[in-house]
Amino acid sequence: MAVDAGLLDWVAEAVEPMGNLTHRKMMGGATLYLDGTVFAIISSDDVLWFKADAESDAVWDAAGCDRFTFQMKDRLATMNYRRAPDDVFDDADALREWAALGLEAGRRAPAKKTRLK
Repeated sequence: MAVDAGLLDWVAEAVEPMGNLTHRKMMGGATLYLDGTVFAIISSDDVLWFKADAESDAVWDAAGCDRFTFQMKDRLATMNYRRAPDDVFDDADALREWAALGLEAGRRAPAKKTRLK
């Protein structure tokens, strides 16, 4: 399944003043980057999720934004992403506000260790 091009285009247009948006395919969805920093994902069911962390969780909780969960063999697992509020889909300013929160969480995340080949 391919990512909804309309959703990807909307996010790119809305965050354009914040930096350069790039994306990589990921398990039927996409990982979104602003100037090289992960700030969001689009899941395989075309849902937009912003990066979160312990520092931003209270804001996400107050807005009622669900945590990204998925079923593993024997348990329900979570990732540090929160469902985008509904207003981001028709309000570019709102999308930028929430994307900024995701970008801040992405910048606080520990750097990935590079693998030796």
